[in-house]
Amino acid sequence: MGRYIVRRILWMCLVLFFISVITFAMMHAVPGGPFDQEKKLPSEIIANLEKRYHLDEPYWKQYARYISNIMVPRITREQPTSMLEQTLINVELGGGYYLRWANFGPSYTSRSRTVNDIIREQLPISIQLGLVSMFIALAIGLPMGILAALKQNTIWDYLGMSVAIFGVSVPVVAMGPVLVWIFGVALKWLPPTGWGAEPPYLLFFIPRNPFSWDFWKHVLMPAFAVGTGYSAIIARLSRASLLQVIHEDYIRTARAKGLAERVVTVRHALRNALIPVVTILGPMFAAVLTGLFVVEQVFGIPGLGKYFITSITNRDYPVIMGTILLYAIFLVVANVIVDITYAWLDPRIRYD
Repeated sequence: MGRYIVRRILWMCLVLFFISVITFAMMHAVPGGPFDQEKKLPSEIIANLEKRYHLDEPYWKQYARYISNIMVPRITREQPTSMLEQTLINVELGGGYYLRWANFGPSYTSRSRTVNDIIREQLPISIQLGLVSMFIALAIGLPMGILAALKQNTIWDYLGMSVAIFGVSVPVVAMGPVLVWIFGVALKWLPPTGWGAEPPYLLFFIPRNPFSWDFWKHVLMPAFAVGTGYSAIIARLSRASLLQVIHEDYIRTARAKGLAERVVTVRHALRNALIPVVTILGPMFAAVLTGLFVVEQVFGIPGLGKYFITSITNRDYPVIMGTILLYAIFLVVANVIVDITYAWLDPRIRYD
């Protein structure tokens, strides 16, 4: 297992490298630049800005500088002398020394903040929304899929799959405004926009009072809009997987031994049926943690996804690169965790 994890980490680094190269190339291949505005700036000002942010250098040099600032940790006793030298990770080592790592660079549009500031302030909001959304998806999808499989061709099966088809068919961009109009405008039960948790957070993302109504009244609608869509996917997949497993020979053998149906379902069938579900939970979990772009736009949530959308239109290269790399890191790490979980769910799976 140890050698397998080391191999996956090496492949993970290679994947992240190719993602960064492709993203960097595609950004600069698009016509226009970060300082192109409706009211054209004088060429002298544009030249000064490009020199300040090293955009006048060759592309390979810009990329090498960017990757070096992110990947290479620095141990120093000096404080950052400008915003361009600030890093995302700052750890005091003692003796006046500091470990500074992951400098994602400045933001071309938010002149008073760097990309590190945007990630540090907006990523916890996206993580909070993503975790609540995943909890709703699992709390609805798994029981609904399991019940539909155990009660195949009954009213429970038809009802569960009808709800699942509805969840898959109705996108968040359509469900979101309907929820806002019903519960935010017509009934005035929940605020239509905004967020209820404020920094500083515990352990980077946990609200100081996670059980306060002010937090939950802002998170309920967007989390429900996202969670219902994901729960439909989980329900359909868990039903299909469990139906296949409960007709296997070892399930019939377990029943023939006289084991209770609950033991057969939970200990023998459900554990193996969860493997396909765990497969999709990896990328799904990474997606909801790094920002649900459409949801954050619809509900006016100041998460990382909202800044990613605006950074594309504004050609804010560091924000685009930082967000995509962050999503890629979450995705590849989630896939590694999924592969390790396979061995726990099914002891027959071994990584040599």
